[in-house]
Amino acid sequence: MTAGASRGLAPEDQVAERYAGPPPTLRPSPDLLPEAAPREAAVAEEPEPVRATPFLLAMRDASWVWWRPVAGLLLIAFLLGIALVLTRIADVLTGTGADLDPVPLTWRGLMVTGLFLAVALPAVLLAWPVAHGVGPGRGLSEAGRFRRPLLWRFSLLALATAGTGIGLGVLGAVVLADRDVPGPVDDLPWVLLAGLLTVPLRAAAEEVLLRGYLSQAVAGWIGRPRAGAVVAAVVAALLGALLHGTDDVPAFLGRVALGLAASAVVAVTGGLEAAVALHAVVAVAVLLLGAGLGEDAVPGLVPGGPGSAYALVGGLGLALFVALAARTRRGVRAAG
Repeated sequence: MTAGASRGLAPEDQVAERYAGPPPTLRPSPDLLPEAAPREAAVAEEPEPVRATPFLLAMRDASWVWWRPVAGLLLIAFLLGIALVLTRIADVLTGTGADLDPVPLTWRGLMVTGLFLAVALPAVLLAWPVAHGVGPGRGLSEAGRFRRPLLWRFSLLALATAGTGIGLGVLGAVVLADRDVPGPVDDLPWVLLAGLLTVPLRAAAEEVLLRGYLSQAVAGWIGRPRAGAVVAAVVAALLGALLHGTDDVPAFLGRVALGLAASAVVAVTGGLEAAVALHAVVAVAVLLLGAGLGEDAVPGLVPGGPGSAYALVGGLGLALFVALAARTRRGVRAAG
């Protein structure tokens, strides 16, 4: 009925004509109902966890080209060459005797040599953006940064293991092999001050270069994680030992052992923190013993001499450090 028609009815009839809503509808047939989706399909699959790129393969990213590590190494070599020329000029002008030979222990030699090797640190940090177009964090750890809390943790561990091994080696050479103990070096306070300021920095620079950029370049060229890690460890250890000379076979083997241990902890921790801590503790321990007892008292500082084989006792401390670092692998990865 229309609105005009309803106005002509009596009031009681208008009440009966009020709108009562739509008529009830029937339930559709079960055959016409849509099928329910399986419960398993309704639940979205959980994405698989993304695995971090191994530290040594950090260069094998989307921008990987074989010549990029070559360009980076050439840049590093160029900057180190400039530093070497300046070092030689300083040696001629001042007579510091600055070279990679650990003796004689003089504060001038420690300062100039330490600053020369420390150039490797900014050189590597510059090589990453210049040659690879990314920040240098990939050359420090899997986390893209230097994890400082791990540095202190591994420093204490290295002191308790490798540092103790070096001390026992010197003790065995002096007490059991009657190695000479000439006494403290000249200008002992200045030698200790210069050494403590430059030796840890030099150790960090060597690790960033050898166990960092160089090892990553070698592993990147090989492209396979395990094979690349092994070859990079051998190359870096031999090169690092050769830089310090081959006059003393036990000392040379000890440096190779240090390099292999540093590469091992880099592989298990995914960064350079443990390697830097190990190298710095070993270098400082040798410095303190050589400056306090005399250079001739420490096997490895001078070629030959009784008890030279005791330099290899420190290898046991290195092996213990690597074993304990491997046990903390899970915690280290989580900290990154």
